[in-house]
Amino acid sequence: MDFTAQLNFKTTAAGGRQSFAMNGYRPHIKFEFDDFCTSGQQIYRGKDRVFPGDSVLAEITILATEHFRNKLEKGMPFNFYEVPNIIGNGIIMEIVNSDLKKYK
Repeated sequence: MDFTAQLNFKTTAAGGRQSFAMNGYRPHIKFEFDDFCTSGQQIYRGKDRVFPGDSVLAEITILATEHFRNKLEKGMPFNFYEVPNIIGNGIIMEIVNSDLKKYK
């Protein structure tokens, strides 16, 4: 796990998923400060699946940790995608992988 985040899934009517997402779901993640997208596995706390319109706290493991070294911080927003559609957004609550923490 690299960080925890509060995730907000869009409703189907707003362009979100047609069905639920299960633990281990790996959408693309994009932070506002960078054009680079990475894959990020989501493990939901207290739930096995999340439905369109739900909000949930999740543990996130990203694929491109080297690219994001020293760039992430608590409170940082991001979007997650099923390309080309944004299906939700999130906010970093806690960074667990210290290599990713932004230095000030």
